[in-house]
Amino acid sequence: MSKFFNSLFGRVMIALVAGIVIGAFFPHFAQSLRPLGDGFLKLIKMVIGPIVFCVVVSGMASAGNLKKVGRVGTKAVIYFEFMTSIALVIGAALAYFLKPGVGMNIDLHSLDASALTTYTEHAKSLKDVAGFLLKIIPDTAIDAFAKGDILQVLVFSVLFGSALSLLGEKAQKVNTLIEELSHVFFRVMGFIIKLAPLGVLGAIAFTTGAYGVGSLKQLGVLVLVFYASCFVFVFVVLGIVMKLAGFNIFKMIRYLREELSIVLGTASSDAVLPQVMRKLEWMGVKDSTVGLVIPTGYSFNLDGFSIYLTLAVIFIAQATNTPLSMHDLIVVVLVSLVTSKGAHGIPGSAIVILAATLSAIPAIPVLGLVLILPVDWFVGIARALTNLIGNCVATVVVAVWEKDIDRVRAHRVLNQEPDVRFIAGVDEGGATEGVHGAPAAPAV
Repeated sequence: MSKFFNSLFGRVMIALVAGIVIGAFFPHFAQSLRPLGDGFLKLIKMVIGPIVFCVVVSGMASAGNLKKVGRVGTKAVIYFEFMTSIALVIGAALAYFLKPGVGMNIDLHSLDASALTTYTEHAKSLKDVAGFLLKIIPDTAIDAFAKGDILQVLVFSVLFGSALSLLGEKAQKVNTLIEELSHVFFRVMGFIIKLAPLGVLGAIAFTTGAYGVGSLKQLGVLVLVFYASCFVFVFVVLGIVMKLAGFNIFKMIRYLREELSIVLGTASSDAVLPQVMRKLEWMGVKDSTVGLVIPTGYSFNLDGFSIYLTLAVIFIAQATNTPLSMHDLIVVVLVSLVTSKGAHGIPGSAIVILAATLSAIPAIPVLGLVLILPVDWFVGIARALTNLIGNCVATVVVAVWEKDIDRVRAHRVLNQEPDVRFIAGVDEGGATEGVHGAPAAPAV
């Protein structure tokens, strides 16, 4: 029992329960705790850009040649598109057959459109491919880091890493400096991650206090269907994928339980991005593969979001009694395949991308988005959890495909053998060594 209380997972779970209790019995006080959650996420986002830059650049430099980087990137994109398509079809199929919105009989004239103003403004920039491509190019290199846009940071990092790779020995000092900087940033992340229980406490207390425990019952069928969809996708689809790769999805989830518990409390996978990258490296995946697949996946492999996209679109059509033909369903899936990309980094990304999707399908009223605003945060928990698990599985699959994973080590780590457990600790003599010679994350 003492081991549970002393672990990050245990402290986060205690904070999660405490937050719900405080929110239920002391709602006004609970709402005042919001800065704890917001502050924790801001601290995480503060170092995500530099960490992604260092990991991607170091990984490309260690890859040895740009052909390998291009090969890994191509395989990642192929995998992303395949899994995104499956996720979109699962969301559409369950919505079509379970009909969560049927019977609501919503009158569009009774809905308040003012709540959607901010989201529809953001959605205007996502209606065409050219607008999306321009969005991923930063105005300046510094601007990408200042805004914390992972996709823009990734674009600059790939260009920078390509240049270093071509320069070879001439850039060795720069490579060494970036590797050392990555150790510093991961150490900073270790300091921040210790605050995870406080961040979870503030986030969950505020949400429960502001909306009430009863808010979980709002649009309950939609939430239930979505959670069921995510469950099927993770344990059936991703389970089969991991099995084909030679691993077990349950052991993978157990290995990532601390990160998943933080996502559960904050409804944001950003909070654990650096830690997840380090744990995948520790598991035996080559750092160059981790550095390329994980950051790219955060924008292009949003499995949980993809499920929700088609599910929500069809739910709105059903709730507003808008008839949908099979042709309309196919259009929904195809449009969603495009609009689901690059959602990361956009304020209220789920609603924004939904608005962009609906605007491309005139038959379904955009105003219907007002219906799902009250439960977006609760749905966001499962979205973030599924997105994170999906990206970790994607990294393992691409690594297996590219033979960039130490299978023996991976199985020993996932089996929790004592000598290869992820030791996120630092002794007085220095950092514990991780895979490929990189130091393990600081003590948590």
